[in-house]
Amino acid sequence: MARLPSQPRDRTMPDTQELLRKINALPPDRVGEVEDFVDFLSAKARRQAALAHLLAVAPALEAAGAPSLTDDNIQAEVDAVRAQRRMRSASADRS
Repeated sequence: MARLPSQPRDRTMPDTQELLRKINALPPDRVGEVEDFVDFLSAKARRQAALAHLLAVAPALEAAGAPSLTDDNIQAEVDAVRAQRRMRSASADRS
């Protein structure tokens, strides 16, 4: 049953069948936009989970005497991960 615009949306249990019906009714270019948005939401959730994990282990790292990371250390790690991703993407594009 379609939800009227004035009805509040129940966020506890999404109606996946209704969502699939709506997606299937979209033109192909819009389906691509939906897919991009879903990918964005998935990446956001992964980042949030990684941050929560980092914050959860931070006190243990400090208690163990692990050295603090400088901005330069962090940037070097980010650069290394980005370089790895670029290499994987480039090799996947050649496949």
